[in-house]
Amino acid sequence: MTQPLAIVFYESLLPGRQLANKLTDLGYRVQTVTVAAGVADLVRKERPMVLIAQLGLRHGDFCGVIAELKQDPAVAHVPVIGYTSTKDKKLQDAAVKAGAKLVAADSAILDQLPHLLEHALAVE
Repeated sequence: MTQPLAIVFYESLLPGRQLANKLTDLGYRVQTVTVAAGVADLVRKERPMVLIAQLGLRHGDFCGVIAELKQDPAVAHVPVIGYTSTKDKKLQDAAVKAGAKLVAADSAILDQLPHLLEHALAVE
């Protein structure tokens, strides 16, 4: 059986690398990306089961990437789980408005990952 693919975008090594390791432990193939500009093209090419992304960037706006993906019928179905600081309510709201299925606290995403995946991948 083929393992499902998860793409993980992060700028900050922690928890980005830890997320990749946890996904591997959960049975996913994982592809990591550390430059936001390449994420949309990679999702279109690889058609992952889920995209998990750091939202708070030093430079740029990941909500634009989410919106771009959600406007593309070929990949609009790919659920996006974003993570950011609990203090950045404006960014959380912007990510949901752009099309993120879920937004989690960066301090809790590792512990909540199995539950978040189950919820994000549920057929509605």
